[in-house]
Amino acid sequence: QVQLVETGGGLVQAGGSLRLSCAVSGRTFSRYAMGWFRQAPGKEREFVSALIWSAGSTYYADSVKGRFTISGDNAKTTVYLQMNSLKPEDTAVYYCADRTYYGGSYYFSDENEYDYWGQGTQVTVSS
Repeated sequence: QVQLVETGGGLVQAGGSLRLSCAVSGRTFSRYAMGWFRQAPGKEREFVSALIWSAGSTYYADSVKGRFTISGDNAKTTVYLQMNSLKPEDTAVYYCADRTYYGGSYYFSDENEYDYWGQGTQVTVSS
């Protein structure tokens, strides 16, 4: 069984920083990409960032470009999301997701491309 566990969420003032971590365990088949999504109360879940393990390629939503950075460790067991210059609009539950194979699609922002999800971690940015 594949498990994803997010940590690092919390309360921070606007302009501050947080680093989220996602630990992956129990993988029994292919590794391809990891993604971060978020969901605010009353809103749909939205794409934040993605990392392609083999190439180190990264992708970001326009709303977080220049402020957030995604990265992973050499063992490909942990993915991070460094969040700087946080805004109240960033307040949401942040989810880590695992895409196990390419499958011919380049749409990393589509949640349907991901196979496993963590439980989420709350990020609250005060004004």
